[in-house]
Amino acid sequence: MLLVRERVRLRPLDEADAPAILSLYSDPGTMRYLARPRMSELAQAEELIAKTKAGYVDGTLLQLALERTADRAFLGLALLFNFNKGSARAEIGYALATGHRSHGYMSEALPALVDHAFGALALNRLEADIDPRNAASARVLERLGFAPEGLMRERWIVNGEPSDSRVYGLLARDWRARRG
Repeated sequence: MLLVRERVRLRPLDEADAPAILSLYSDPGTMRYLARPRMSELAQAEELIAKTKAGYVDGTLLQLALERTADRAFLGLALLFNFNKGSARAEIGYALATGHRSHGYMSEALPALVDHAFGALALNRLEADIDPRNAASARVLERLGFAPEGLMRERWIVNGEPSDSRVYGLLARDWRARRG
């Protein structure tokens, strides 16, 4: 599967992505708002790739590398996970490497993933769970039409610190209405 936009593309992960994934998930700036432990070894990135590939097969995870089309530089990850098939729902997540932020790459890539979720995957609802202090992530979601639906206080422990969680939701019908 390949989702292509003008400047970016989303493609399946492969083993060659392990060093870039380790760099992404070991960066303190990236990990500040993510409720997962920082990576410290290449084997952890390789394990993530193996789990992702298993998710491709059984339909439980769609994690894609985000790369710049011009030079195939690895920019980050975008994913759909926590699928609830009975309710036609999944969560969306993303992470962008520090050096590639504030260039609009995620804002260009995520609509392709949302189109795929509401089109080929026939989902009815997408949810996102972000740290409310992550203003850049909130802006990306709100530009896509996600609506804030609630605050869960101290939902996660991130780097030993209790962190709140703001939940956003987007319905397929609202997405289609926005897209015309």
